[in-house]
Amino acid sequence: MQKQVVEYAGVPVGIVIPDQNQLRFIAVKYHVIDLDNQRFQSITEVQRAIRSHLNEAPRFAA
Repeated sequence: MQKQVVEYAGVPVGIVIPDQNQLRFIAVKYHVIDLDNQRFQSITEVQRAIRSHLNEAPRFAA
């Protein structure tokens, strides 16, 4: 596998690159920076982690 863009709600939020038989997530958006450099078994696992992270993130008033 080559590097691959990861999107959330149609917006690119990072990329994954192969690393030690896993996929390492590289965040390109601040709201997913806590997941930066974590390793996952699949793209589906990355997407689940992003969704979970964003659903648990505190909301700030605009």
